[in-house]
Amino acid sequence: MNNKIRVARAEVRMTQQQLADAIGVSRQTINAIESGKFVPSTVLALKMARVFDKNVEEIFQLDSED
Repeated sequence: MNNKIRVARAEVRMTQQQLADAIGVSRQTINAIESGKFVPSTVLALKMARVFDKNVEEIFQLDSED
């Protein structure tokens, strides 16, 4: 799974910590999601989409092998 969290954060000038605080997780969790080491739950993906005012599909995309 690919994601555009880093890009979305940059667009609104938000740090990993600010995003983590907004959705109720640790900064390390945001880092792991951004780097592709952790796939977020549906609830976390929806919360991130809400923070950025985007659809989930604008932030997360399946790889061809997914």
